[in-house]
Amino acid sequence: MTDSAKLRRIRALVLKESRQIVRDPSSIAIGAVLPLILILLFGFGLSLDVKNVPIAIVMEDATPEAIDLAGGFQLSPFFHPSITRSMPSAQRLLLEHRVDAILRIPADLSRRVAARDAGLQLIVHGGDANRARIIEGYVQGVVAAWSARLAAEQSANPVPVVNVQSRLWFNEANDSSYFLVPGLIVLVMTLIGALLTAMVMAREWERGTLESLFVTPVRVEEILLGKTLPYFALALFGFALCVLSAKLLFHVPLRGSLWVLLGDSMLYVLIALGIGLLISSWVKNQLVASQLALLATFMPAFMLSGFLFDLRSMPAAVRMITYVLPARYYVALLQTVFLGGNVWSVIVPNTLVLAAMVVALGLASRITMHKSLQ
Repeated sequence: MTDSAKLRRIRALVLKESRQIVRDPSSIAIGAVLPLILILLFGFGLSLDVKNVPIAIVMEDATPEAIDLAGGFQLSPFFHPSITRSMPSAQRLLLEHRVDAILRIPADLSRRVAARDAGLQLIVHGGDANRARIIEGYVQGVVAAWSARLAAEQSANPVPVVNVQSRLWFNEANDSSYFLVPGLIVLVMTLIGALLTAMVMAREWERGTLESLFVTPVRVEEILLGKTLPYFALALFGFALCVLSAKLLFHVPLRGSLWVLLGDSMLYVLIALGIGLLISSWVKNQLVASQLALLATFMPAFMLSGFLFDLRSMPAAVRMITYVLPARYYVALLQTVFLGGNVWSVIVPNTLVLAAMVVALGLASRITMHKSLQ
């Protein structure tokens, strides 16, 4: 009987909140219209620049020519090279996105240079097409400078003796929407989860309806569930719009499991909802709550998640801050599942961090709401 009464109370709260969403045009706009606007604007209108490139240099034989070429990358301010002896280890680094490119120096480089028929292989991570193009240009520049210097030492007529054969991984179309569109999902989930929840709860405080609920048999956890479930469903609707737009409008591949993507997205939505509940528990004014929600969730998700700017290009102090932001882990998951597939060495640790944040925010919301009742 107690469980039945609890379910009836939760259902009544969910129905009440769902009707409020339908009556409120702003909620519909943020949940349904804004995802389409964001994905169209960012997908069609945004491109990015790059700085500081980690690259794996596969040196199959430490010949003087190979060492000299690798030294050119080590001295370049645009690269942070890692020297390795085998392609499989370099490919693992690229698969886990610990490097952005692989330059393979063959074992017979010296012989090929002497025969003026040398070739290098360049593999670039194509998740961010704009970054990949710039990396190719950087590598071509370093190799061209080394080749010209080598030719000058061997001949009075300096002619380049090395060519680079390159290809893109994860983004064969060389399209920046492959990188931007998956990252947009984090902005949509953040807006729907944190902003809407913070504003709605603050509005309830302003109108005094929460105080009315507090004197009823409804418990604190039931109020939290009643406020959370409708916006959780609205956020998943926005998620579905984003995924469909990515596939149908921009033809972004989904190489990983849809269920993994959905599960991680549900975790992130719960985190955003928890942050919104915390903000509205502390601040009982709609305007202030909305501003705090934007500053605490949307702006960090936009600027410090790796969605727009590569985290390795940031100062160390700023990069440390990103480790406490859930958007950092969600962006890594989105880009991996969409473009790289089910890379479990990336998916598992990031998912565990999101799950831990869900538990922590759930407990914090329950404690904060309990304090507000006293």
